[in-house]
Amino acid sequence: MTTIYRETLKKTTKLIVSMAIEITFRALMEVLGKPKEHVKESLEKYISQLKSSDKYTILNEEYAEVEKREDSDLWATFVELELKTNSMEDLIMFCFEYMPSSIEILQPAEFKLADQDVSHLLSNLQGRLHQIDMVAKQLKLENDILKKNASSLVKNNLLILLAKGSMNSENLSKYTGVAKDKLEDFLDKLIDDGKIELKDGVYSLKK
Repeated sequence: MTTIYRETLKKTTKLIVSMAIEITFRALMEVLGKPKEHVKESLEKYISQLKSSDKYTILNEEYAEVEKREDSDLWATFVELELKTNSMEDLIMFCFEYMPSSIEILQPAEFKLADQDVSHLLSNLQGRLHQIDMVAKQLKLENDILKKNASSLVKNNLLILLAKGSMNSENLSKYTGVAKDKLEDFLDKLIDDGKIELKDGVYSLKK
């Protein structure tokens, strides 16, 4: 075993030992959606996955009733958990993996971390942020493609309908299934592109 390898192993072992501290914390986990049964099942499944992890021990769990939001048709519920983990790193990863609404550390009252501990935590945190950034960019790209394809589909549908005869926006909305105010945005774009024209509230293909 080389001297460099021994020193690296020694530092790594020291880092792991120094970060291994029992932490008790409280977390609030919320679920919002519909229908009512799905919300309850989703939360129970979520907590079941958490229980299967060897990084966390659930000491106590208190579930709230599923209630309908007054300002929408969605249902909401939450569970307050008291958990235990054995490292600061696992506590931070818990926040990223399970996205609690709030978190409160119960024990210990204070932490003493060496510079290597903080560096290690920040490196892992930065790595996770990069992963989230990549996923967000990929989702945005996919969403942009879907929007573009959906827009082309609506425009083509409008052109096909107007090829059969002139119509007002209300009838076009009825046949396309797109809300009248939203559909008029597409119609305005087709007018700007010189493909259709509007006269006395009736749309037709431009000759």
